[in-house]
Amino acid sequence: MSTFSRAMIDIGANLTDPMFKGIYNGSQKHGSDLNRVIERAFANGVEKIIITSGCLEEVHQSLEVAKTSENLFTTAGCHPTRCLEFEKSDQENYADHYMGNLVELCEENKEKIVAVGEFGLDFDRLTFCPKDVQLRYFEKQLEIAERTKLPLFLHCRNAADSLLNILIKNREKFNEGVVHSFDGTLEEAEKFMELGLYIGINGCSLKSERNLQVVKQLPKERMMIETDSPWCEIKQSHASFPFIKTKIESKKKEKFDENFAVKGRNEPSNLIQVLEVIAAVKNEDIDELAKCLYENTVNLFFNQKVTNV
Repeated sequence: MSTFSRAMIDIGANLTDPMFKGIYNGSQKHGSDLNRVIERAFANGVEKIIITSGCLEEVHQSLEVAKTSENLFTTAGCHPTRCLEFEKSDQENYADHYMGNLVELCEENKEKIVAVGEFGLDFDRLTFCPKDVQLRYFEKQLEIAERTKLPLFLHCRNAADSLLNILIKNREKFNEGVVHSFDGTLEEAEKFMELGLYIGINGCSLKSERNLQVVKQLPKERMMIETDSPWCEIKQSHASFPFIKTKIESKKKEKFDENFAVKGRNEPSNLIQVLEVIAAVKNEDIDELAKCLYENTVNLFFNQKVTNV
């Protein structure tokens, strides 16, 4: 447990993304700086990072990174936009084989894999995977949670009703979890919380004034924070931007310097900004808020009961 008064845990960072290898839209702009990104996060109050995995291959990649530090962890699952992977082979029962591999990885890496996911539904990007395929394999992946007893790390975009219906139908298969990168309504959040789920907040959750009003009304006891880096940074155009107090120095990728963040590429060191916005919007003492969010996260993902930070 950290003695840092404002210890934070980033529950979702895409550290296997090519951007952290210096690759943007398929073009190499600079060398890999992932190690410096991680160091910068730890130097700015981030105690632990959960690396999000979006497919079987990514679980292997995430585990490789997670094993470089006792404070890095990962998830295991298939993102809704990638669920066609379950059907990419003509091999008989390939979907069951894919599922079996995910379960096996969870069972063999209990010290590193802390949740099932990132999985769920994304009806905003049906060009990547049809709705019927998403629905089928979201429900099927709940079997992983049932078998491993791991919490859920859920993705939901423009699909709350369908996600809720499937979760209610399969309530006996999971205990707890989090709906990450939440940008829905207060009513949707309340329905998720009734199922024992937490609400994950990042820059994409804080874009509009409507978003801020939802966050203001969420109970801090059911909230967690994340960056979803390299995505979901808090931009100047966001309603939340005026509440930011801490800014990590950055340079454009064309002027890359490993001692600085890359401008426009979110990273876990920016987690403090999410905390600052939530504290301001909810009119909460930032240290007390940080303590509560830290406890929520450790209790869910790390099987510890925290009473003091």
